[in-house]
Amino acid sequence: MAERTFEDNNEAIEAWNTVLFDKFTRFRRVLVAGLGVHGARAMDRLALKPGTSIVDIGCGFGDTTIELGKRLGPSGRAVGVDAAPRFIDQARSEAKAARAENVTFEVADVERVVPGGPYDLAYSRMGTMFFASPVIAMRNIRKSLASGGRLTMAVWRKREANECFHAAELKIRELLGDPPKRDDQVTCGPGPFSMAGPDMVGDQLTAAGYTEITFERSDADIEIGTNLDEAITFALEIGPAGEVVRLSGETAVRRRAEIDRAMREVLTPYVRADGEVWAPSSCWIISARAA
Repeated sequence: MAERTFEDNNEAIEAWNTVLFDKFTRFRRVLVAGLGVHGARAMDRLALKPGTSIVDIGCGFGDTTIELGKRLGPSGRAVGVDAAPRFIDQARSEAKAARAENVTFEVADVERVVPGGPYDLAYSRMGTMFFASPVIAMRNIRKSLASGGRLTMAVWRKREANECFHAAELKIRELLGDPPKRDDQVTCGPGPFSMAGPDMVGDQLTAAGYTEITFERSDADIEIGTNLDEAITFALEIGPAGEVVRLSGETAVRRRAEIDRAMREVLTPYVRADGEVWAPSSCWIISARAA
């Protein structure tokens, strides 16, 4: 087997810094509200104390890092890291506007290094599922922690437990099949469900040098649109169904009317009396101690 190089992650970084940044910006309200349920539960497990230092892995827009800083108080320190410079630029701007003086941000590929340690804690809300080499990344996170420090992260459980994404993906794959890999399109890496299996992830964390590994299930209905039209657009832009549509290119463009009708049929059962669209989601909240 050829030795892995750090360049292997470049395509995913480009995807997050370009097409995915644009999409996440467009649907930020829906994403932050939805992810926020599981992220807040994971954050509550940290039992933060004044003076604590913490690194936020895959911080995205930095809203979680800013919240961590608030919970820590002025004597604490929160550092958000993300491999996509555009997310970090946005996060820095928002932290400045919020006057979050104990919060900083760094552009960093965690598969290379986690800057700024040692930290007492590491946290991640859906920021660890896209590593090309998760054991290397998790080991680097562990190395950034003080002895006995803890990593707490929220990751998606299996597809079938996340109808908020999976129902749309099943229908799209039924219509379009599996799109071929296209040289003119970047992809995000392993994908959002790459850490859904506790046995596999537990083995990865053990290999990376962690002990006391626990998995706690977190279930919640999340809003995927204020109305059906927004939910359809969200499904066709974000997540597994959106990736199939994007990578299918002109085929998806030609069949857009048919796709829209199919999505309306799939998502209508999730429309509530007030017109908002809510669907089931499920995550693991994973905790592990740095050996």
